[in-house]
Amino acid sequence: MNYRNVGKWGLKVSEIALGSWMTNLNGGNAVDIAKDTLRLGYENGINFFDCADAYSGGAAEQFLGNVLKEFPRSSYVVSSKVFFPMGPGPNDWGLSRKHIFEQIDRSLKNLQVDYLDMYFCHRFDPTTPIEETMQALSDLVAQGKILYYGVSEWSPVQLTKALSVIKELGLRPMSVIQPQYNMMDRFIEDEIMGICEENGLGIVPFSPLSQGLLTGKYKKGQPLPQGSRATHQADKQINRLLTDENLDKVDKLDKIAQELGTNLSVLALAWTLRKPVISSLITGATKPSQLENNLAASGFDIPKDAMEEIEAILDYHPFVRKIG
Repeated sequence: MNYRNVGKWGLKVSEIALGSWMTNLNGGNAVDIAKDTLRLGYENGINFFDCADAYSGGAAEQFLGNVLKEFPRSSYVVSSKVFFPMGPGPNDWGLSRKHIFEQIDRSLKNLQVDYLDMYFCHRFDPTTPIEETMQALSDLVAQGKILYYGVSEWSPVQLTKALSVIKELGLRPMSVIQPQYNMMDRFIEDEIMGICEENGLGIVPFSPLSQGLLTGKYKKGQPLPQGSRATHQADKQINRLLTDENLDKVDKLDKIAQELGTNLSVLALAWTLRKPVISSLITGATKPSQLENNLAASGFDIPKDAMEEIEAILDYHPFVRKIG
């Protein structure tokens, strides 16, 4: 496993991280598989584990905390996020000082730790001034409850405004962002990546395999694989990606991966790691074999000619999309 600094900061994270968004906690067997997957990751050098207060209503944090307590606290980096509703009340969501302060204590309790290494604003809150949110996060750093903080899925304007407010008020600096980034969604390359490079922010993308599209298991003209995310995911994100155009690209990319002696998942992850500003990729794995495969992406070098073929297939053009 290779490690990278989070932006210009001293914190070092594994190139491959494990996220908890899709962790299956339904039934004893599923929990045991999830535990085995986490332990396998740790044993193979993964030191960064990401979660959020809203995942499974807090159960994902509790599960992660129960496994991570087996390891020395100094040996891993754990993050969580705040924003989404955690109750029916008007102050049970968002990025107000009240909600942030209440939720950090809940996350710390769930994860059974005294501090979080990284803490993210899960989305942008238009009902709360950025000044209030940034001050609250800065205060949590001062209190020792979090070490580094950042945002997830904020627009270039929102991110720039936050950085400006931090500078104007003399707050503890922002260190990292967690956007979506993969071969099929390169939105952050247009402006956000440059903002991060200029300000020393690390980038730890989620969905580096585009909801599973870049695993190669979805084939044009073939039935959805039994038990795959496309057969049960409530919000149908993956289903909207299964266009003929995307599946044609996947087929061509899969052929390149085979020529390089690997598979599409490894190729897609290694491609995303090609940018030095990318600190770590937050991957999901529902079983140890998936994680074991993804681990091979750390240190995998894509030859220049193959990279040129990939760019021709992707045929990327800057675009605008909805954030969050």
